[in-house]
Amino acid sequence: MSTALATRKEIFGWAMFDFANQGYTLLIITVIYGDLFTRIIVGDAAGDYRLGNLLWSLALAASYALVVLTAPVFGAIIDFSATRKKFLFVSYLLTVITTSMLYFIAPGSIVPAMVLLIISNYAYSIGESFIASFLTDLGKPEDLGKISGFGWALGYVGGLVATAVALLFLGEVSQDNFERIRWVGPFAGGFFLVAAIPTFIWLKERGRGRRLAHPPQYLFLGFRRVRKTWVKLVQLRDLALLFGSIFFSMCGIYIIIAFTFIYGAQVIRWDESVRVLMFVIVQITATLGALGFGFIQDRIGAKVTYVMTLLLWILAIILIYLTPDLADWATSLFAWNWQAQYVFLGVGCIAGTCLGATQSAGRALVGLLSPHGKVAELFGFWGMFSKAAAIVGLVGIGLLQVAFGLQAAILFCALLFAAAFIVALALNEERGRAQAAGPVK
Repeated sequence: MSTALATRKEIFGWAMFDFANQGYTLLIITVIYGDLFTRIIVGDAAGDYRLGNLLWSLALAASYALVVLTAPVFGAIIDFSATRKKFLFVSYLLTVITTSMLYFIAPGSIVPAMVLLIISNYAYSIGESFIASFLTDLGKPEDLGKISGFGWALGYVGGLVATAVALLFLGEVSQDNFERIRWVGPFAGGFFLVAAIPTFIWLKERGRGRRLAHPPQYLFLGFRRVRKTWVKLVQLRDLALLFGSIFFSMCGIYIIIAFTFIYGAQVIRWDESVRVLMFVIVQITATLGALGFGFIQDRIGAKVTYVMTLLLWILAIILIYLTPDLADWATSLFAWNWQAQYVFLGVGCIAGTCLGATQSAGRALVGLLSPHGKVAELFGFWGMFSKAAAIVGLVGIGLLQVAFGLQAAILFCALLFAAAFIVALALNEERGRAQAAGPVK
């Protein structure tokens, strides 16, 4: 870590990338384009949209597979050459361009839609690893929880702004409204383009880069360093355990991100007004959760905070599955006229609270347990494990919902968070931080 602490302006510039890219996550992956792809671009004569859901899962899984293959290698190259901002800028431009091109996708254009989704989500996802690698330069170890939480919270504010404007001007996802709703791609791309400008103005590139004579040498160097780090990862026992836990937790989180609004439309069958209200509730609770748990983390420890959020996730998934039954029980036992869509809003508060907190705590833990000089590479491993998790989670839910329906398949997430919890219990944060301070070459 650099001895010169980052200024507040630089921290704000770093956090603005979270503000900017959250618009992509919500508009394309969660709220609008996922629903548009499954119900309008693909469609389903049977009315249950299982084919669209499966193709959506496979497209996202393919993009994450590319991250798994490249993130650690790029991270190793970045550590060697001190070129984080350059790699971040390329991923940012690629995301903006390919997301904007989604405008040209018409109903039935399934293959072009999947190609653009794969490229745009790959560029967005690998950019997450690049921006995260700056975290350890921004403050003292005891402040990383607050800084990471601030970034994640500002991200949800950005998502709230972007999606609120999109919902206001673009309207609902329907065949009749297709000519307006197709503008979601250019809007998401334009929002990312403009909102991330402060990042590239204020965020500094630290470290002294080294240069090689020929560009192909960087790839060979990256593969050699990754292979060596993979072998040496056994020395960083607690970081290895964290990556294992993150794998399982991110399996579940990526399912929730990709299918919450699809679940609301297909299982809960909510009204448009409730869909909008759910979006607002999740953004607000996720912002508060990221900020609140960020401060809690710096007081009680990142591991304890992370484990707490995993327990909340297990509760949330069980309640998501039981939402229709909870509404029926309330009516039959207490004569309360609760509709499932309104019960789902209450459940969304729990899920939203731990959505940002789990990811923020995990990101801060990676920073705390990573040796200096290998930060970008190990955040590349963080990206690799996270996206490998996305592949398993999304393909798993895609296949399970074909066999059992989406409501039953969602219980898969509870098992994933339980596995993450069990692995995390073996992690010793103090030992891991001591290992990170020691010699790991």
